[in-house]
Amino acid sequence: MKMRQLGHKGPLVSALGLGCMGMSEFYTAGMDDKASLATLDRALELGVTLLDTADVYGPYTNEILLGKALQGRRDRVFLATKFGIVRDANNPQARGTNGRPEYIRQSVEGSLKRLQTEVIDLYYQHRADPDVPIEESVGAMSDLVREGKIRYLGMSEISASTLERAHKVHPISALQTEYSLWSRDVEESILPACQRLGIAFVPYSPLGRGFLTGAIRSPDDFAANDFRRNNPRFQGENFAKNLQLVDKVVAMASEKGVKPSQLALAWVLAQGENIVPIPGTKRTIYLEENIAALDVILSEAEIAAMDAAFPVRAAAGERYGTEMMRILNNA
Repeated sequence: MKMRQLGHKGPLVSALGLGCMGMSEFYTAGMDDKASLATLDRALELGVTLLDTADVYGPYTNEILLGKALQGRRDRVFLATKFGIVRDANNPQARGTNGRPEYIRQSVEGSLKRLQTEVIDLYYQHRADPDVPIEESVGAMSDLVREGKIRYLGMSEISASTLERAHKVHPISALQTEYSLWSRDVEESILPACQRLGIAFVPYSPLGRGFLTGAIRSPDDFAANDFRRNNPRFQGENFAKNLQLVDKVVAMASEKGVKPSQLALAWVLAQGENIVPIPGTKRTIYLEENIAALDVILSEAEIAAMDAAFPVRAAAGERYGTEMMRILNNA
């Protein structure tokens, strides 16, 4: 397994991590813990060390799944989880945020229990709370480092300016934000800030929520409860326009003799040595395909061609629906 450093002074982790969210919610018509556990087993066999989850996935059930999977081999992984997104039991689409110190402490204790571990390697603030200064939230997270409950701090979906403020309170090891061929906004200020501050960048959805694999040809391909049905990029005219982008990936991949998913991941990996993507899957076959992307080498000409075919903001539609867009802090 190829390795990359998580931040300027951080640990080495597998160059490709595994996003575990889809094992428990959002992308599935029904949980299949047996398949998910088999995929986690295979990931460890192949040398994947960075596993990514959050308390909001399920909610809570994804952390429970990982806690079960890692019994007896916790030392083999670098475990990342998150706090800060609050869900409404009465409205499945609603999302709020909470970055208050007392909530952070409550959240970390819950995650430690569910993950069946004494320490969390990387603890992210999933979304910034506009009602709580970032300095206050990061200060509370820093206290947890001193207490030995967490090792490294991460932030997710925050602006370059907010990242700068957070980093002044306590070193931030990783920033997690969506990044792929069809979500390149971070190149304007986020990626330069990470480079300048020595912070690792962890792209989630590096395959465009599965769209860049070329396997999705119609909204009908989604299960009835798949959240992508309500995502603007997968609806109406946006879907048709974005499918044209996907076809470019398929054509380029065919020319190179690799799978579209591997080409898309290779492009993300080529954007910097401080970048550690976390494509998600609950199936072993896709896990193996994704890891093989580490051996796909792109020439400068190929990267330039892909950049030209997928300029910033090429995708039609917002990344999320209204509720999730409302709680982003990346302007």
